[in-house]
Amino acid sequence: MDQTKPISIKASDEDLKGKYANAMQVSHSSEEFTLDFFNLAPPAGQLVSRIITSPGHMKRIVSALIDNIAKYEEKFGKIQEAQEPKTAPSLPSFKPS
Repeated sequence: MDQTKPISIKASDEDLKGKYANAMQVSHSSEEFTLDFFNLAPPAGQLVSRIITSPGHMKRIVSALIDNIAKYEEKFGKIQEAQEPKTAPSLPSFKPS
């Protein structure tokens, strides 16, 4: 019998504020997916978060996103997909700070 115990998750106040991202880039290797989230405000931008995860977990993330979008649209109406910017930035060229 599976006895799942709750996991206590710690988060700082700063983490709970969240980060704003208006662009994302996804890359992958055979072993992992990397999701880079950016806040672009031309002429510059900033990497605000990088998530690295396994292919199996990435598939679960995508399923959770699809499920939550469906629930959102049921409650609030269809989401209109944002148009691509007319001058799409090329992503990224990282410069360590």
